[in-house]
Amino acid sequence: MNQLATTVYIDESSYYLEVCLDPFNKRIRVDDYRGNLKQLLSKVEELVHEHQAEKLIIKGRKEDTIPFFEFGLQPEGVIDRYFHGSDAYLLTKYYTTERKKNDHWVTEDGMIHSIYQLNVNSQKSLPPKEYELRKVNESCADDLSTLYKHVFQIYPTPLHDPAYIKKTMKEGTIYYGYYYKGKIVSAASAELNLFYKNAELTDCATLTEHRKYGLMKLILMELEKELKQKGIYCAYSIARALSFGMNAVLFQLGFAYRGRLMNNVYIYDKLENMNMWVKDLASC
Repeated sequence: MNQLATTVYIDESSYYLEVCLDPFNKRIRVDDYRGNLKQLLSKVEELVHEHQAEKLIIKGRKEDTIPFFEFGLQPEGVIDRYFHGSDAYLLTKYYTTERKKNDHWVTEDGMIHSIYQLNVNSQKSLPPKEYELRKVNESCADDLSTLYKHVFQIYPTPLHDPAYIKKTMKEGTIYYGYYYKGKIVSAASAELNLFYKNAELTDCATLTEHRKYGLMKLILMELEKELKQKGIYCAYSIARALSFGMNAVLFQLGFAYRGRLMNNVYIYDKLENMNMWVKDLASC
């Protein structure tokens, strides 16, 4: 379970596929496709069995949902305006009975209901002056990896490795963090898809002793600001379904709940359900 995810591009005469092979999380995700649906779905099924994946996720276009249903896929979420302004439907299929089981679904439904009863506070409260918000560059990759080691025992991507963090920065991922006495105590990132003009806000982590000041909300607001400057208006984030705090932060920032991905990734010490949250930055 320590293998890195890799993206493969399959360009045949009748179809094209961009596929993320994710052995750590025992899943395969189709990030983009075009062409003959029957043939490309046959190829995807072949990859699932070849790599012994337990879950398949396809980011599908609305007009293709019926053929995907016929293939056995079911919708678990939506990302508004993902494809140059058109919605992406997150369609999934499971290949083991265990991967499809879940004991927390009703509890997580109740938490979403509770979150939607919260007041949306538009006031921006600042932390004590000892905290400094900065964009994080490659020179601080070691500090970032230390933060993620402290917060996450297990994480879907190898953020414990400074070399991996530097690689993501070179590929365009933006990190912001709060520094306290010279150390990063809270951080998050934005993974940019420049072709379709969307971004995932992710890798959110704050040390326990610094969680009372609302640092994460301020970091995400700073990331949103930079995304808008880059002309990226589709922002989405996937939060642990059992984390009231992170889901509440997204709701209070104006994100809307758009579904739940069951048994989606290994995080902390087990497979976790992940809630999808989406925001149209153009309307802010």
